[in-house]
Amino acid sequence: MSQYSTQQHQQEDEEENMLAAPLLVQKLQESGISASDCKKLTDAGFHTVESIAFTPKKHLVTIKGISEAKADKILLEAAKFVPMGFTTATEIHSRRSELVMITTGSKNLDTVLGGGIETGAITELFGEFRTGKSQICHTLAVTCQLPTSMNGGEGKCLYIDTEGTFRPVRLLAVAERFGLNGEEVLDNVAYARAYNADHQQQLLVHASAMMAESRFSLLIVDSCTALYRTDFSGRGELSARQMHLAKFLRNLMRLADEYGIAVVITNQVVSQVDGQAGPYNPDPKKPIGGNIIAHASTTRLYLRKGRATTRIAKIYDSPCLPESEAQFAIGADGIGDPADEDES
Repeated sequence: MSQYSTQQHQQEDEEENMLAAPLLVQKLQESGISASDCKKLTDAGFHTVESIAFTPKKHLVTIKGISEAKADKILLEAAKFVPMGFTTATEIHSRRSELVMITTGSKNLDTVLGGGIETGAITELFGEFRTGKSQICHTLAVTCQLPTSMNGGEGKCLYIDTEGTFRPVRLLAVAERFGLNGEEVLDNVAYARAYNADHQQQLLVHASAMMAESRFSLLIVDSCTALYRTDFSGRGELSARQMHLAKFLRNLMRLADEYGIAVVITNQVVSQVDGQAGPYNPDPKKPIGGNIIAHASTTRLYLRKGRATTRIAKIYDSPCLPESEAQFAIGADGIGDPADEDES
């Protein structure tokens, strides 16, 4: 009897995983969409039914071989698999209660973040140089591979590097701290260096293809805005820059929605020339990217320097977290809590 109940539980778990996992484009063949049309969609970067359902018709029509009539039929069939109508707040609350949160390695930081980095959302880290942005990213690249019982994501990591600051030796140090096999940890991190804003955008198409084949729990872009500062210059190109950045961020959000992954982006800051520090403006620095990146990020975390290896993280913007601060430390084995707190 116990064996039967165990098998039944395993079947239920498999069914839940099937429901949670994204549906591949080939699923549309069951609804009368030809295999050749499915291949055209895949070649254009649409690897899941969700990605098609979330895409405007005018984008599908631009694919060679997809007419308006075909686009209408494809969208109609995709909508049957992906619920896109109204639902109750109770259902949303139930789903959010089951969200996976990925630990940052610091209990203090996890506490202010409500448990860790939220999956299915974009978390932005911004601050000056040497405030721990890249160090948090390196730690998360390892902790996302931990089992959910250890506040991990049980998935691989995609790391897009625009500044050349990725160091695998840091991952090995963090892996040793959490008792993970170093070689396996490195094998589970897919790394790509982005060389310009267009290449950075194109890498998301490759990322989508990889996520359709294997389970990933985290996508890191360090830094999201560095290339935009050099590829677009002056006020004359400001509109083009913001439009390009908006499309990039929209694609990031789409990946978070489709695959349920956590997206972490880092951002640089700029000093306001006319913003002198004073009682009404204690810190004249602000994140770059303007309102475009401000609205795209779900949670924004402002990092600044503290004493010695200590750093301070502040919830700058969040739809559900209160404005609060936490101290964390950068150690040889990644992000952790300050030493005096660990001793107490």
